[in-house]
Amino acid sequence: MSRPVILGLTGSIGMGKSATAAMFRARGVPVHDADACVHALYGPGGAAAARIAEAFPGTRAADGSVDRARLREAVLDRPDRLAALERLVHPLVREAEEAFLAEHAGADLVVLDVPLLFETGGEARCDAVAVVTAPPAIQRERVLARPGMTPETFAAILAKQMPDDEKRRRADFLIETGQGFPHAQAQVDALIAAVRAGEVDRRARRS
Repeated sequence: MSRPVILGLTGSIGMGKSATAAMFRARGVPVHDADACVHALYGPGGAAAARIAEAFPGTRAADGSVDRARLREAVLDRPDRLAALERLVHPLVREAEEAFLAEHAGADLVVLDVPLLFETGGEARCDAVAVVTAPPAIQRERVLARPGMTPETFAAILAKQMPDDEKRRRADFLIETGQGFPHAQAQVDALIAAVRAGEVDRRARRS
């Protein structure tokens, strides 16, 4: 039985990845949002909330969710503690991803929306990767327009992400949002058409 083509969707902050994921959804393509998954895991009753509270005392909010600000403080400049958090959360995210893939096994294409896809080696679980990109000046303008964002915070976030030019080099497809979202939508439509025309191979997935 054939399985869906698994497309990894990624891109640095301010590139328009979330808007691009919405374009796939609007075309009926199932999308798994890794950030939304983590948000649910951290929320009240989420599978990760109690485990994080136990491993990082003082990080649980009154409603039972994870207090993200306190958690950031707990792992800040502590690579060992950050690694411990990742060992706790990543398997849960992977379980949710596998459940998503099983749910949509009859689709011809599914999208894994993962901000740090390359940084975490997630491309190995995909048949192809699409990188959402835009010129640096547009990226900077978009990010600094966000409430509470400062140039220093932006620089710190970029420092933790793979450079855009390296992501572009590794990509199978590029979706350019700097020329406006109608242009990006046309690229999304072309990518979907390529999958449905059999032009994207299903690679053997690696665990």
